[in-house]
Amino acid sequence: MSEILTCRTQMRRWQGERGTYHLVAITGEDAQAIAMHERLLRLELGARRGFGSVKVFASIGDTRWKSSVFPQSKSSEWILLVSKKVLRAEELAEGDTVMVQLELL
Repeated sequence: MSEILTCRTQMRRWQGERGTYHLVAITGEDAQAIAMHERLLRLELGARRGFGSVKVFASIGDTRWKSSVFPQSKSSEWILLVSKKVLRAEELAEGDTVMVQLELL
């Protein structure tokens, strides 16, 4: 059975060497729940996924997609990248507050 988390967070923009990315950061109790899920998976599988990521079904508004969340190495937050397709479909921009639902897989 998968766990479902719902959190309110702010849309961020990050400029990288290869382009601009939009993302949301998952913090607090929701981040702790993802970290525990990742630890349990690592114990069960005996290995870690790339970058310590966790597969999810993510939803913002009416848009749902399969993705992964990635841990930030120097903090206790997890990052979910949000594609341009989702930004357009939900009419989102940097700084918008969004409700994100994550189904941990």
